[in-house]
Amino acid sequence: MVCREHTIEDTIGRCIDAIFSMKGHSSQIRKAVIPAAGFGTRFLPQTKAMPKEMLPIVDKPVIQYVVEELVASGITDIVIVTGWHKRAIEDHFDYPYELIKTLEQQGKEKLLEEVKRTAELANFIYIRQKGPYGNATPVRCARQVIGEEPFVVIWGDEFIYATPPRAKQCIEVFEKYGDPVISAVRVPKEDVSRYGIVDAVNVEKNVWQIKKLIEKPEPQEAPSNLAAHGCYILTPDIFPILEDLPLGKSGELWLTDGIAELMRMRPVYACEVTNGKYYDTGNKLEYLKTVVEFALAHKDLNGDFRAYLKSLKL
Repeated sequence: MVCREHTIEDTIGRCIDAIFSMKGHSSQIRKAVIPAAGFGTRFLPQTKAMPKEMLPIVDKPVIQYVVEELVASGITDIVIVTGWHKRAIEDHFDYPYELIKTLEQQGKEKLLEEVKRTAELANFIYIRQKGPYGNATPVRCARQVIGEEPFVVIWGDEFIYATPPRAKQCIEVFEKYGDPVISAVRVPKEDVSRYGIVDAVNVEKNVWQIKKLIEKPEPQEAPSNLAAHGCYILTPDIFPILEDLPLGKSGELWLTDGIAELMRMRPVYACEVTNGKYYDTGNKLEYLKTVVEFALAHKDLNGDFRAYLKSLKL
């Protein structure tokens, strides 16, 4: 871990504390948590029986894009925190013996390889969520599986297509500084009230040390248009904080409240994601836009689908 001077407040004592806080913890990140226990109420009645994370983007569900991002970032063990209504996620990443045998007999080699690849993407661990409603609860539930390792938290109903992958960009910042990292994207000033906005000091290109996270500020009150968004590199010292965390807004347990407490103990950074585009597939309109965009880029569909859209003469 590197001790550095970004501001006067970055004292030698803080560097020493951070060094000791990492003792016994592996710096290599190999585990990730995907919270996926929500009800997907914005997509009802579709999500009454189908998990929102399983909504298709042409021929792959949303959560597979998320998993593929993690795997491309070096993650090997993926903990998916689910509920009673999310068995379809487990089935999707399972090894379907009967289907594989059928595809083999039918000589459908291309489909066979894709089905096998999906099942072999990572080591999947499934946990049922227990505890109060809120996005900190699934992280807290994964404590026993994560152990004393740094890890990734990433949502299962949205993704960013970036080069290199968003999670990898964040992991690289963590490996350099040794402290928690949150991915961040620029949003239009008029849209800041939809996001958690970062009040931060620039450290280097695309890296910011967070002073405060402001949840959904009005545009005139926002300190920036940099939104903390969707991917978190956390250290295991977050778990005792989450265990004692009181319920926050709307009686829910919020991960951002836990991170705010963590910031009292150590620096937390924002990694501004570069060369990427955010797809909010938890929103109906944005989901439809994503499907159209990916269909236009699909090698088997792009010509015919593009011609069809042109024929609509909108």
